[in-house]
Amino acid sequence: MKVSILMPVYNEFKTIMDVIDLVRNVEMDKEIIVVDDRSTDGTREFLRKHFKDGSGDVRAFYHDKNKGKGAAIRTALLHAKGEYVIVQDGDLEYSPHEMLKLASVVEETGAEAVYGSRFLETWRSTSLPHYVINGFLTALTNIMFGASLTDMETCYKMVRTDVIRGLNIKADKFEFEPEVTAKLLKRGIRIREVPISYRGRGYDEGKKITWRDGIEAVLTLFRLKFRE
Repeated sequence: MKVSILMPVYNEFKTIMDVIDLVRNVEMDKEIIVVDDRSTDGTREFLRKHFKDGSGDVRAFYHDKNKGKGAAIRTALLHAKGEYVIVQDGDLEYSPHEMLKLASVVEETGAEAVYGSRFLETWRSTSLPHYVINGFLTALTNIMFGASLTDMETCYKMVRTDVIRGLNIKADKFEFEPEVTAKLLKRGIRIREVPISYRGRGYDEGKKITWRDGIEAVLTLFRLKFRE
């Protein structure tokens, strides 16, 4: 099973090479697709220098203007050649070797979608406020779409490539997470979960998601429930 690892990046110069190296060291059949969302901190220049020919296990693509995480993922998805895709952020909050846990579930069960849950075993992987917000959004998703998830907002979503392409994702920003989840559930696709480790970073370290994104997630869930 080949996995396409979709990596949207924006101003991650401090961590991008470390993340790419960690992903490269994950022992699975994979390709890495990086999309720079018009970084201004040197990330873009770094990628052009080291991955300019588009060959090898890392391919890099570039947005002419900043569009958002969801838009970068959609661009990466256009170039995916693997049977499954999974998103890897350009920071060090998620440990790439944890992807093997998701891949193992896919190989054992043939699941179409597997999520890596940060909260299946403990909430202490992040701050209490972020846990409460994530818990609220996950509970709302469960109520509205008849699920029993513990971490709807997780970055680690391994989904069969043809399935996620068929969802017609439209999100440009962080509303990508609720849109993917809601559309999978509306199609009757079972989402399995496995526990993963997580090291949440603070805003002083470059964390980009804010309370406004939480509001947008709620609006996205309602729109997908009642209008689409």
